[in-house]
Amino acid sequence: MSEATLSKAVLRRRQRREAGLFALLAALLVGVALWLAGAHGRDEAYAALDERGQHDAALQSALLSTVLEKQRSLPFVLADDRDIRDGLLSRDDQALRRIDRKLEALLAGTQASVIYLLNVDGVGVAASNWREPASFVGSRYDFRAYFRDAMRDGHAEHYGLGNVSKRPGLYISRRVDGPAGPLGVIVVKVEFDTVEQDWRRSGGLTYVVDERAIVLATSVPHWRFMAVAPIEPQRKAAIRESLQFGDAPLAPLPLEARADGAAADVVQVQLAQDGPAHGYLRVATTVAGTGWRLNLLLPSEAVVARAVRQSRTATLFVLVLLLGTAGLFLYRRQKSDERTVDHHNARIELERRVAERTRALSEAHDQLKTQIDQRLKAQTSLQTVQQELVQANRLAILGQVAAGVAHEINQPVAAIRTYADNARTYLKRGDPQGTERKLEQIAGLTERIGTITDELRTFSRKGRAKAEPTRLDEVIEGALLLLGSRFRQRYGAIDAQLPAPGLRVMGTRIRLEQVLINLLQNGLEAVESRPDGRVEISVVEGASGVELIVSDNGGGIAPEIMQALFTPFNTSKAAGLGLGLVISKDIVSDFGGRIEVVSGPQGTRFTVHLQKAA
Repeated sequence: MSEATLSKAVLRRRQRREAGLFALLAALLVGVALWLAGAHGRDEAYAALDERGQHDAALQSALLSTVLEKQRSLPFVLADDRDIRDGLLSRDDQALRRIDRKLEALLAGTQASVIYLLNVDGVGVAASNWREPASFVGSRYDFRAYFRDAMRDGHAEHYGLGNVSKRPGLYISRRVDGPAGPLGVIVVKVEFDTVEQDWRRSGGLTYVVDERAIVLATSVPHWRFMAVAPIEPQRKAAIRESLQFGDAPLAPLPLEARADGAAADVVQVQLAQDGPAHGYLRVATTVAGTGWRLNLLLPSEAVVARAVRQSRTATLFVLVLLLGTAGLFLYRRQKSDERTVDHHNARIELERRVAERTRALSEAHDQLKTQIDQRLKAQTSLQTVQQELVQANRLAILGQVAAGVAHEINQPVAAIRTYADNARTYLKRGDPQGTERKLEQIAGLTERIGTITDELRTFSRKGRAKAEPTRLDEVIEGALLLLGSRFRQRYGAIDAQLPAPGLRVMGTRIRLEQVLINLLQNGLEAVESRPDGRVEISVVEGASGVELIVSDNGGGIAPEIMQALFTPFNTSKAAGLGLGLVISKDIVSDFGGRIEVVSGPQGTRFTVHLQKAA
C-alpha cells in the first residue's frame, strides 16, 4: 500500500469520528432548544392571554356595575314618591292599586325583574306583578335580610333566591320614611339573565362570587350557588338556615389549580360530570360598588399549544440554518483535507501534462488572435454601415422638411404674385393709395414667409411653438386673405361663417392658418370642375372644445386615397406632394386636438377639434 493511499484511509476514519460527534451535539442542541422554545412560547401565550383576559374582565365588570348603578337609583327615587308614601300612610286599597299599576309601568322601562312595596311589618302591599298568580302582594318578607337591614340602616342590598319565584337575583331596598317614622320598604329585584347571556357570547367562562366565595351569577347555569372552595359544615348550615340560596348544595366548583410552569393562574375545568377536563386561564377583578369579585376563565390549551408549536417551528427553522451552516463548514473542511491529500498525487500528474498543455495553449493563443482580428474587422464594418444608415435617415428627414417648407411657402408666394399684378394695375390707373395697400399686403406676406421658415427652423432646433389663446376669427380671416384672391375667380366661392370675436382656442395664429389654408385649398381644388362648387367654413362652440368645419360639395375622396389620407407623399394631385394633410394633422395634435374626415359622392367634410381657451 502506497504512502498516499495510507494517508487517505487515516483521513476517512478521522472524518467519520467528526461526523458522529457533530450529529450527537446537533441532536442535544435541538432537544434543549426545542424545550426552551416551548417554555418561552407557553409563557408568551399566557402573557398575551392574561392581557386579553384583564381587558375582557374589566369590560364585563364595568357592564355589571353599570346595570347595578342603574337599578340602585330606582328605589332611591321611589322612596320619596308621594303616591307611595301616601299609600303606606292611608293603607287605602284604591291608592295601593294605583301604586300597583305605577310599579307595573315602571318595570318595562327599567328592565328590573320585579318592584314591590312592603309595609313596616314586611308584608307586600303593592307589586309590579300584582296581576300574576305568584304576586308578591300579601306575602310576608320580614325575615329577609334586605327588609331588616333597610328598616335599620335605611337601605340594603341582598343577593338570594326568590321566596316565591325561586329565581335568583339582587334585592335592592330602600326605607320609606313618613312624618312619624318608617312607613315601609320599597324593593327592586334585579336578575342578571341578560348580562349572563352577554358573558356566554364572550367566548370564555364567567362567574361572580361574593365575600364568602359563593357563585352568584355565572355564564354556566349549573355553577350558580356553588363555592370556589369547600365550605365548613357549620358555616354551610348557617347559610342554609338564612334561606338565601334555598336548598342549594353549595358544592365546590369543578376547578383544580394546575402547575403549568407559568406565572399565570391556570386551572383545570370539568364542565360535564363525566366529560374531560380542559385548561383555562383565570383572571379576576373586583366589581365596583360591591364586595363581589368577577372571575373570567379563558380556554388556554389550544392557544398555548399553537404558541408552543409556532415558537418551536421558528426555533427549529433557525437551528436548521445554523446546523446546516455548521455542517456545510465541516463538509468543506473535510473536502479541503481531501484536496490536500490529493494535491501530492495531482502535482506529479500536473507536471507531466504541463508541456502538453503549454503546446495546446500556444495553438489556442494563435487561433484566438486570428479570431480577434476577424472580429475587429467585422466591428469596423458594422460601424461603417451604421454611420451610413444614420446619414441616409438624416437625408430622408431633411428631404421631408424641405418638401414641407416648399409646399407651405408656395401659397403666400402665389398670393404675392397676385398682389404684385394688382399693384401694377393700380400704378397704371394712377391710384397710389391702392398701390400702397397692395405693397403693404406683399410686405405682410413676405414677413409671414419669414415667420414660417423661422418656425420650421425653431422646430428643427428647440421644439415646436407653445400653444396660447388665439382668436379663431383672426385665423379664418388670415387664411381667407391668403386664398381669396387666388381662388375667387378660378374655382368657386368660399362661404365663411366667422365666430364671435371673443372665441379663443389653444394654438398659434400662423400654424392654425396653415391648417385652414391646406383644408381650404383641398376643398377649392375638389370643386374646381363644378359650376355650383362651394366651400363652407363653419364653427361649432362646445363646453370645452371648438369644432372648425371645412366642407365642400365636390366628388369626394377616392377610397384608395382615403385609406392612407394622412400618410406622407400620398396624393391624388399630379403636382401635389402629399404633405399638406400630414403637416396639418401634426399641428393640430401639438395643440391637443384632432382632425376627422367624412367623405362621399356628395362632398367631403373636415372637422378640426380644438381646445377652447379659458
